[in-house]
Amino acid sequence: MTARLPVFPLATVLFPGLVLPLHIFEERYRALVRHLVDLPEGAPREFGVVAIQAGWEVAPAGPGARATPNAGEVTLHEVGCTAELRQVTELTDGGFDIVTVGRRRFRIAEVDDSAAPYLTADVEWLPDPAGSDEVADLLAARVIAVFRQYLSLIRSDPEEISEQLPEDPTVLSHLVAATAALTVDDRQRLLAIDDTAARLRAELRLLNREAALLRQVRAVPVPLAELASSPPTPN
Repeated sequence: MTARLPVFPLATVLFPGLVLPLHIFEERYRALVRHLVDLPEGAPREFGVVAIQAGWEVAPAGPGARATPNAGEVTLHEVGCTAELRQVTELTDGGFDIVTVGRRRFRIAEVDDSAAPYLTADVEWLPDPAGSDEVADLLAARVIAVFRQYLSLIRSDPEEISEQLPEDPTVLSHLVAATAALTVDDRQRLLAIDDTAARLRAELRLLNREAALLRQVRAVPVPLAELASSPPTPN
């Protein structure tokens, strides 16, 4: 069974339960926010966030995808996560600052780039784990230990390292995937895994890999935006 969903392509991966603030400045996505705000009370105010796989412009994705005219070679990943609208601040220029929370994973079945100012897609909801899983519980304990070791390599504040981590294996797996310094491709592969235990196993491998690299180079990845910024002026 499929559902129709507005789609917002981004250069990031959203996970269930994680907060995603957005600054909305393009008119087509302003229209999307207005549409969501105008929905009847009680209706789900959510849209799909899908990571861009290649290219810079908005384009359809999924089986049989076709490029948006004049948009170049652009593709999206097939698995995304809905963003539930929680807070909206309208700006004087007509844009919006919004706060969303990841809700449920989906797979794109078909994209429609002509029905609205923004992309919409027929999506298939992906299963969420139900009930307790002894294997996932055991893996979660290992992931917490390795994640804390990893945090000690990238953070200098002991209070940040000792922060409370969720005990629920699924919630933990989403938090680790979203907060570790991973590539979009790594995060996308984690989002696409249906089984919590399998996701935790994959995260153990990734965290061990990243920790080993950090120990060797003794450096933390710096965002490109910071590299491009002007150096501080000496006093």
